[in-house]
Amino acid sequence: MTRLASVALITALTAGSALAGSPMTDSGVIQIIAQELARWPIEPGGAAVAVRIAGRTLFVNEGMADQAMKRPITSDSLFNLASLGKVFDATLLALAVRQGELSLDDPVDKYVTELRQGGDIRKVTLGQLVTHTSGLLLPQDHPPWPTEGYTLPEFIQVLAAWKADKRHQPGKQHIYTHAGFILLHLALERRFQSPIGDLIDARVLKPMSMADTTLPLGENGRAQLAPALLERTVQGYSEEGEAIGVRGDVQGYYHWPGTAQMYSSARDLARFLAANLGELPIDRALQAAMQDAQRGIFPMGRRVTQGLAWEVDHGPPLLIEKNGGLNNTTSYIGMMPGEKLGILILSNRGSNNAGARIGRRIMLGLVALSSAEAQRAGARN
Repeated sequence: MTRLASVALITALTAGSALAGSPMTDSGVIQIIAQELARWPIEPGGAAVAVRIAGRTLFVNEGMADQAMKRPITSDSLFNLASLGKVFDATLLALAVRQGELSLDDPVDKYVTELRQGGDIRKVTLGQLVTHTSGLLLPQDHPPWPTEGYTLPEFIQVLAAWKADKRHQPGKQHIYTHAGFILLHLALERRFQSPIGDLIDARVLKPMSMADTTLPLGENGRAQLAPALLERTVQGYSEEGEAIGVRGDVQGYYHWPGTAQMYSSARDLARFLAANLGELPIDRALQAAMQDAQRGIFPMGRRVTQGLAWEVDHGPPLLIEKNGGLNNTTSYIGMMPGEKLGILILSNRGSNNAGARIGRRIMLGLVALSSAEAQRAGARN
């Protein structure tokens, strides 16, 4: 199926679902999505896109979940979320803070007690871990990517020996670190005496009826997804179009349960997107926790601040976003709360921040389209 034919099919399936009184048509929205996807070389893989606009959700699916099996991507295809999973950690943490169960100012060794005999790691707080301001940076956090990983005892040993320096001071600078979120996982598990996957499921996913989103318990390698979920996972492809690994793979340097990447579908994540925009009826505490996570805390640039996992571009327009990616997957969620607009993009093609670039352009295009159509409607009246 060609790109044009695929988009036409989706248009036919969603036509007529626009809210009464909204000047923007579904076909206009989907045309903008199609134009931007056409600029992204995602073959032999594809992308699942969901847009939340004017109180409704539209889905656009493009390309193949598995080229060899000729299996197309659908809104129910399951993708590795890569670092996009960090927003679920942040939501869980923000909810616990709001409910008085812990504080962002708590030192990490309050919960990971093995670190009480350590050095500079004892200065690091939960809030610094979730905002990438701990100063913690391990070789596994950045290229050139090493081959060595950690068992849990080895990770604790490395953390206990970690030394801060002028460029790596807790609370003084923004340094993106995967290791910091692995440590945050440990702290949350110790605080609540429960695996991180169970915590996210019980406190975040189930309240939003998100049945397809999961944190596999497998160690580094093949994720231990339930067979029914594994059947829906996509094959990952490199930026050059080569198949990488097998369906359901995870990647990483941490070799104990709960350190894999999360998996989800566009349909399931669309509920999370709607909830973060305040458009899904959920518990008030969870709704408030999502808003807490979206608030910028640490300045990253002239107009960009780091929230709890989310990055906040103060615009205008205000943009709240998080992207993720591995060599065989790309993920992105972006929101313009003032416009009640959001988008998520999941692709089984590795890329260099392509999801964020495409997502931002689609949202800006939709804002421009809405304004133009509103002006035309006003002129006719």
